[in-house]
Amino acid sequence: MSAQDVGSRRRLFADTTPLRTPDFRRLWLAGIVTVIGGNLTIFAVPVQLYVLTRNSAYVGLAGLFALVPLIVFGLLGGAWADAMDRRTLLIITSCGLAVASVLLWLQAALGLNNVWAVLLLLSVQQAFYAVNWPTRGAAIPRMLPIEQLPAANSLNMTVQQFGAIAGPLLAGILLRWVDLPTLYLIDAVTCLVPIVATFRLAPMPATESTVTQGQSRWGFGAVLEGFRYLASTKVVLMSFVVDIIAMVFGMPRALFPQMAHENFGGPVDGGTTMALLAAAISGGAVVGGVFSGWFPRVRRQGLAVVVAIVVWGLSIVGFGLAGGAADGRPGSMLWIALGFLALGGAADMVSAAFRSTILQEAASDDLRGRLQGVFIVVVGGGPRLADVVHGAAAAAVGTTVAATGGGVLVVIGVLLAALAAPVFLRYRPVTAGPL
Repeated sequence: MSAQDVGSRRRLFADTTPLRTPDFRRLWLAGIVTVIGGNLTIFAVPVQLYVLTRNSAYVGLAGLFALVPLIVFGLLGGAWADAMDRRTLLIITSCGLAVASVLLWLQAALGLNNVWAVLLLLSVQQAFYAVNWPTRGAAIPRMLPIEQLPAANSLNMTVQQFGAIAGPLLAGILLRWVDLPTLYLIDAVTCLVPIVATFRLAPMPATESTVTQGQSRWGFGAVLEGFRYLASTKVVLMSFVVDIIAMVFGMPRALFPQMAHENFGGPVDGGTTMALLAAAISGGAVVGGVFSGWFPRVRRQGLAVVVAIVVWGLSIVGFGLAGGAADGRPGSMLWIALGFLALGGAADMVSAAFRSTILQEAASDDLRGRLQGVFIVVVGGGPRLADVVHGAAAAAVGTTVAATGGGVLVVIGVLLAALAAPVFLRYRPVTAGPL
């Protein structure tokens, strides 16, 4: 193989340059294991709740018990990440996640059969996660030069999406031979990996400007400072606005159960058709991450986000139309619908990687934690709000109109937002050269 062919392949596949940095490599490798383990618990909790209650209302209640700590501790955790050594906070939260997983295993292994114990422990676990994730996001710019951030974010998100596919599939396979408590136990064991990894990181103390802010740096006063900065920085603010537009109007996952049965001929309880729909977006995102070698060469990052979200919206339009055309030939149209969802997942990967990069580049180090906290609230809350919007729309106008109309609204909304804030379209990192 010629040197030119090798260079072309490197430009096509994901840029692994950030993995040459030991601290980033440790966190990334630990994430491969823990994201799969975490998704075993994400699978196990609703299954256990349904087994205990035979009532889907309690399964839905788990979403509320997960969302509230995600919002509260996501915002507070971001402030703490700015106020103290980020390595120390990563160690504390990694240990907390391990303890929560052990307690989930114990309640299941001991047969407590208490719904509220499961929900409470889920909330505790999500609280530690909500602090851990923005801290990781704020730590990455301390480890890597600015030009490596797009590649680093692509690598991280590829692992996340891989875990979203592999975790539930692995759980479904394992449950043929093991019980639910064992799934919790596997997650608890995988939590040991990031604890070891974070102990080996270099210290990341708070910057002096943050330390001099006084006691407000620990509480909601510090959170408000982050919101004030966000409101005054159009580029960063727009990175959140366009994601809210994309997710609230364009995330159709609440429609999957009904469409799997009515449009694509699957069984009422979901089955393989539902599983394929649920995995398609993440599958596309993984493929997008694998072929992300071009990310570091993009300079107009705001424009890249807008284009990616337009592609996402058009993909959802295609998905909705495929569902509407599936009557009488559900099998053939299913694969077309899955193709559109996968394309949307790849576009969402591009958008998410560059939005994370813009956030890390544009914010000063003493505010990165707080803005990462807002990021996790938007990323976690947007799809849940989308579930409500799409569910209500489907009840009123049907799934085809709900999905297709949502995609159209994404395209219109993101283009209007881009026209209202052209500075976002022009944004390029400080170190970027000409196109």
